[in-house]
Amino acid sequence: MQKIRVVIADDHAVLRAGLRMLINTQPDMVVVAEAGDGLEAVRQATETKPDVVVMDITMPAMGGIQAIEQIRQALQQTQILVLTMHDDTAYLRSALAAGASGYVVKKSADSELISAITAVHRGQMFVDLASSSGAIQEALLNKEPSRSGDPRSLLSQREKAVLTLVAEGYTNQQVADRLCLSVKTIETYRMRLAEKLGLRTRADLTRYALEIGLIGPGKFPHEASSA
Repeated sequence: MQKIRVVIADDHAVLRAGLRMLINTQPDMVVVAEAGDGLEAVRQATETKPDVVVMDITMPAMGGIQAIEQIRQALQQTQILVLTMHDDTAYLRSALAAGASGYVVKKSADSELISAITAVHRGQMFVDLASSSGAIQEALLNKEPSRSGDPRSLLSQREKAVLTLVAEGYTNQQVADRLCLSVKTIETYRMRLAEKLGLRTRADLTRYALEIGLIGPGKFPHEASSA
């Protein structure tokens, strides 16, 4: 029997060990490599050419969304299954847009992961609806995910500009000054971002901007203001 070859990418060594044990106990699966960050995930996938990459989203060096894009560009036959703590619409849409074929939240990994690996290896899409939030279910029912390969295509140029500045820590007034817009207009854009992405707080917007590459991993908000 030819086994499904799997790469695990997650920045928590203990979790990787647990996943490796779970996967390797399956008669038709084997873990061929592990990675603790996005850059290493791309390197290991490129070198081993696995059937499936089990990929976290939030990782150091390179976020999971960017790693998914790079792996999909280099390895058309490799399927990518996202295993993440994030159960909100924005991350789901971005993962699918970047090229992932499956999305499982970590709280249900013990019951869903093996089925998900099998499904994406067969070319099917797998999304853990049973344990995920209503927002994810609504996203799947009401919106077809983009396959453009760029999760940033979900946003307009102006929305991306506002998101970038907000994620970098600028207040609404400072964003308005930089974009030559009124504060009220910036507030409207932030409302649109919240509705479109399902992300309400500055911290959530910052994480999202980091994951899709609008800001670099070394760029952190310079102000504590939440305006």
